Amino acid sequence: MVKVLIVDDEPLARIRLQHHLKRMSDVYIAGQASNGLEAVQLVLKCSPDIVLMDIRMPDMDGLEAAKVIARMSLPPAVIFCTAFDDFALRAFDAQACAYLLKPVKFDELVSAIERAARQTRAQIEHRPKSQRRHLCSRTHQGIDLIPIKKILLLQAEQKYVTAYLANSEAVLSDTLKEIEEEFSDLFVRIHRSALVARDAIEGLLFVDGHLSVSVRDISIKPVVSRRMESRLRQLLPEL
Repeated sequence: MVKVLIVDDEPLARIRLQHHLKRMSDVYIAGQASNGLEAVQLVLKCSPDIVLMDIRMPDMDGLEAAKVIARMSLPPAVIFCTAFDDFALRAFDAQACAYLLKPVKFDELVSAIERAARQTRAQIEHRPKSQRRHLCSRTHQGIDLIPIKKILLLQAEQKYVTAYLANSEAVLSDTLKEIEEEFSDLFVRIHRSALVARDAIEGLLFVDGHLSVSVRDISIKPVVSRRMESRLRQLLPEL
């Protein structure tokens, strides 16, 4: 089965593509997104083989999203589906494997998916069945991919989660709960608003009367909540 992600800000366009894809016996719809930012996040979470991408979308357009996706370790093939024919050269600069004009015809879509599947067959067959290796950080320049292995501390404040690395920090798109559920083997909950990388914990110490964690390579000493204190002490010999 070929996993396909549909990305378009127009609901009717997504429905049309969904209808075409359901007629193909060897295609599985992995998910749907309404802009480029959502597309990048879903590619990291769902690992589709092919992305059907519109170009003109809010928040992040398809061309920018395709460039971010192309930087991933095992990028899916991107097929642009757009109502405009003046983006073709820029689309292929973004490493698209096909460019279809709306309304997308069924036969053209089948042909494009078959070509894309052949191009990505080696990746499909050898794709590791593991969790994500990056998280997304939205910046003024676009999207940065933050390696999970380099994150030492995660702290939530209001609607945002900040990842602290040895020499930098980044605001993430994922919630703390989502990260904890997916990477429970890599991070330890020390507070309702903080996760620490297991292999970055150097010990416990008291700071201003509060039990805190000493984290490798950063000066921040996150506080341990009373509710999590006993569990963390139990985990220390394993860390």
